[in-house]
Amino acid sequence: MLTKTIALPLLLVATAAFAEGNSPEPDYTLGFNVGAVSDYRVRGIAQTSFKPALQGGIDFTHKSGLYLGTFASNVKWVKVFNGATKGSWELDLYAGFRDAIRSDLSYDIGVITYQYPGNNSGDAGTPGAGLFANANTTEVYGALTYKMFTLKYNRSVSNFLGNIDSHGSQYLDLSAAVDLGQGFTLTPHIGRQVIPNQAGPADYSDASLTLAKDMGHGLVLTGALIATDAERSFYTDGNGHFLGRSTVVLGAKYSF
Repeated sequence: MLTKTIALPLLLVATAAFAEGNSPEPDYTLGFNVGAVSDYRVRGIAQTSFKPALQGGIDFTHKSGLYLGTFASNVKWVKVFNGATKGSWELDLYAGFRDAIRSDLSYDIGVITYQYPGNNSGDAGTPGAGLFANANTTEVYGALTYKMFTLKYNRSVSNFLGNIDSHGSQYLDLSAAVDLGQGFTLTPHIGRQVIPNQAGPADYSDASLTLAKDMGHGLVLTGALIATDAERSFYTDGNGHFLGRSTVVLGAKYSF
């Protein structure tokens, strides 16, 4: 959700500036993207009950390093897992600051809120009343990138995705972006989610391996192998589906 379409526009701007004789760097860039995935996964957990998702986002980046963005997708888990009767889409809003420490080392700090507009997760009268809180979640995060490697830490400052008394939930992940040439990038990833104060085994690890192909003209195709060690007893939804099962996810995104 946080890896958006900023790098390519910045590269194009820099190339144009050099060609035109060091013309001034623009104060900001604005990027848009639309796409689809065969199964929307967040930290290895299914968000659409193994069904496709349509997605899109907008990113604003200032030359100072400040950035703002938004991301939207359809979801099903708020209803089928939390027992809500409302809450069929996700709207993420985020802001942060990134900068280079040296040529091969940079940092990124920010805040993100995952909103599920109109959701009534945990409200009186819903099947999940007393078992869940509101699904809306806010996290702060920090990341360090060294060459191809990125280490990132997220911590919730609210209840985490409707889990009661789950303030301070944490997610730590390590990934690498391996340039294979010819427009191919291979991204291995491992992560660990910790959700405190839960009655069941909520903590788990996830891993993925994503191959991306830049087709040019803003189009990127992806294929990802995803697996978790999440406990079936905790991550099975109201329809009996285990949301942490291993899968292959195909995706396409167009940036402009």
